[in-house]
Amino acid sequence: MMDLEEFRKSGHELVDWMADYFETIEDYPVRSQVKPRMIIEQIPDEPPEAGESFQELLCDFKEIILPGITHWQHPKFLAYFNANNSYPSILAEMLTANLGAQCMIWQTSPSAAELEEQVMEWTRKLIGLPDIFTGVIQDTASTATLCSLLTAREKLTDWRTNNHGLFETKKMIVYCSSEAHSSIEKDVKIAGIGKANLRKIPVDENFAMIPDKLEEAIMQDLSAGFRPLAVVAAMGTTGSIAMDPLEAIGEICEKHGI
Repeated sequence: MMDLEEFRKSGHELVDWMADYFETIEDYPVRSQVKPRMIIEQIPDEPPEAGESFQELLCDFKEIILPGITHWQHPKFLAYFNANNSYPSILAEMLTANLGAQCMIWQTSPSAAELEEQVMEWTRKLIGLPDIFTGVIQDTASTATLCSLLTAREKLTDWRTNNHGLFETKKMIVYCSSEAHSSIEKDVKIAGIGKANLRKIPVDENFAMIPDKLEEAIMQDLSAGFRPLAVVAAMGTTGSIAMDPLEAIGEICEKHGI
């Protein structure tokens, strides 16, 4: 059992290791060099019956875990996007971990709720969005898109879906480009809309959605008696950094009430 003094000592040691890691990160291979199951074969099959010292755990981390890490902060890491941390953000995470705050609603942590609200206002102003916009911090773009689709679903059905399910509604259709992130397909499944009701619109030579093809698909669905629900536009999607023409897509959505 770690006591307070050992926590203090181990914490200083760990921060020193973290700083050394940033200082020597270029010495690591960018991508982990291990083979499948090399890590798990070094971890005991049975859970430990007694705890180990911090030094033993840190040794296991360095010898077993670290070789299986892909170093997203390495200056030569050019895939996807850099891991979103920095010196200040790491210190901030140490503070929040120390507090152990539960930030579900205002009552559980007023400071967290009001800080988030104000940071969202700052973000709106920095982006240049109108005053009517607001928001909350999501854990990832995938769940942010899911929240948006669920909101659109409820708005289209006058909030009946949450109470009665999708059985009383006409088939709803979601549109995205053929270059959109794979999370869109997952989101329509989770939202109960269904993969078959996701229309992937063709793209141009820049991998951007073609507005005329979008409107053509919408008209076909309207003629078939379906209900266009939402268009998910890409702004730098993972596969091709595609930038869809938001203004043209927005005009089509406004025209058809999507």
